[in-house]
Amino acid sequence: MATIVSGSEGVSTLVAALRNGDVVGFPTETVYGLAADIRNDDALQKVFAVKGRPTSHPLIVHIADPEQLRELTTEMSVACEALTRVCWPGPLTVIVRASVRVSRICTGGRDTVAVRLPAHPLAQRVIRELGAPVAAPSANRFGHVSPTTAQHVVDDLGNDINVVLDGGASDVGVESTIVDCTVNPPQILRHGAITPEDIRHILASCGTEVVLDSSGPSRAPGMLDRHYAPRARLILHETVDAVPDDGAPVLRCDSNLVEVARHLYDQLRDLDARHIPVAHVVLPARQGLGYAIRDRLSKAAAGL
Repeated sequence: MATIVSGSEGVSTLVAALRNGDVVGFPTETVYGLAADIRNDDALQKVFAVKGRPTSHPLIVHIADPEQLRELTTEMSVACEALTRVCWPGPLTVIVRASVRVSRICTGGRDTVAVRLPAHPLAQRVIRELGAPVAAPSANRFGHVSPTTAQHVVDDLGNDINVVLDGGASDVGVESTIVDCTVNPPQILRHGAITPEDIRHILASCGTEVVLDSSGPSRAPGMLDRHYAPRARLILHETVDAVPDDGAPVLRCDSNLVEVARHLYDQLRDLDARHIPVAHVVLPARQGLGYAIRDRLSKAAAGL
């Protein structure tokens, strides 16, 4: 069973494990990641194996300094520079053209790579002490509810990894916004805490628009129709007045959206812990952080 470690000693333990080719539980401000050294192809393959993730589904590379992005890409668009200057460190992932230094195992065979600089101080310390970026998708079984605490990682993957660094509960609670900066205008492929309104405002300063386009084949994490899913069946409603009085629990996700996002996966995990078969969910409006919450819930409810 995986051991939970913390503090400076925990960082050293995690770095040693990464150098040894292990995959580890890794805290970020969005959700916990399953991290591997991007220089080690065997470790990258372990990430896919442990998660049960299709090898065509790309991994997000996490860096600790904006200058590391220039080592991972062959070009930096004006839009990419503007977004990363304002939003990093933070919950924004940019897709850029991958340099030859980036393993195509990490990119799912594509010539593009997804990169972000997390705001969590322990994540940054691990990357700096390792001396290299890490690839870190969410530390859970593929398609299931993402982890926002170290214990969630142990609950999901504790039999398949040896160590998890405890960085406290994730502050944001939903995965990063993903913007494809290899196209013009840039496209939002996944919603997160950096909202469409934020991105429009940033890009307007350099005369660029942005397209909300999460359609088409999966080009980035979180683009599949069903994802983030509990075992419970979720029934989605636009208003609380539409919820039937059938005795099933009701999750109100239509107010105080920062807190809703922070605790969303906790609530979904709690449904399964209590063996709840069906729950109603009241959705937030399509604005701001509501886009990300609606995205996670619609994918969690899909296909059932």
